[in-house]
Amino acid sequence: MKNLAKYGTYVLTVVAAAILAASPAVYAQSGYGGQYGGGLNSEPQTQPKLSPNAPPKTSSQPNAAAPVNPEEEKSYKAFTDARSDAYDQQIASGEQYIQKFPGGRYEEQVYARLANAYFQKNQLDKMYASADKALSLNADDVTVLVLVGWVIPHNYDPNDPESDRRLAKAEGYEKRAIELMNTMPKPDNVTDDQFAKAKAASLAQAHSGLGLIYFRQQQHEKSVAEMQEAVKLDATPDSVDLYILAVGLNQLKRYPEAAEAFERCANTPGAVQDRCKQRLPEAKKLAASAPAPPK
Repeated sequence: MKNLAKYGTYVLTVVAAAILAASPAVYAQSGYGGQYGGGLNSEPQTQPKLSPNAPPKTSSQPNAAAPVNPEEEKSYKAFTDARSDAYDQQIASGEQYIQKFPGGRYEEQVYARLANAYFQKNQLDKMYASADKALSLNADDVTVLVLVGWVIPHNYDPNDPESDRRLAKAEGYEKRAIELMNTMPKPDNVTDDQFAKAKAASLAQAHSGLGLIYFRQQQHEKSVAEMQEAVKLDATPDSVDLYILAVGLNQLKRYPEAAEAFERCANTPGAVQDRCKQRLPEAKKLAASAPAPPK
């Protein structure tokens, strides 16, 4: 993935039933900037186990128990009317809604979008706090699960004594998101093509998150399998996903495949393109010396 920005609100809108303003910009404007360092100061609560037969919930459904309030509807409309890239405006109007209407009809939707807005502003503490709130109201919010599961391994600190637990939590989030997306019905107000593209984009992001989680854990077989799925689903794979895939293949001594991944990475603009260019000559040497596959 180039970054979470190329999916974002579009996925949130289509996959979660299209109640926010559609846009191709959602997750990380910073791309993979934090992936080689940085700790987590907050994180989502563990989501409760759900019945496998329970229908997936979406963030498009208002709290039916809350009465309709014209002032609340006006406040929520101001929140959703904010431009998809106007993160300061989203935060201001979203926090105003939360303050004025605690337990309101759209509380979960607001917290879900606030989580993304705070991530775009690189305010991870507030991002995680908003994600906590959203998931406490709807443990099956696919967009929040994918986002949090992706961010945790990208802000991994090996010196943090909680790092293993956090990676395990991120793994659970991404696996749950994938499970939900594989059974999610298409909303009536989107086309088959829109739904397929949004679903593929979100699945690619979830598999990318899992691939990096397993890479952090040095489970290279699993990491390679997940990154291969992410790259396959993504129409324009990111250089970092290709780099993680290449390194994993190299660790598994699958040198011809590793060289191919390094070459794709070297030809893909992004955060680690130069690193792939540096490693490509050695990767090609290893590929050339590798035994020929059996016929």
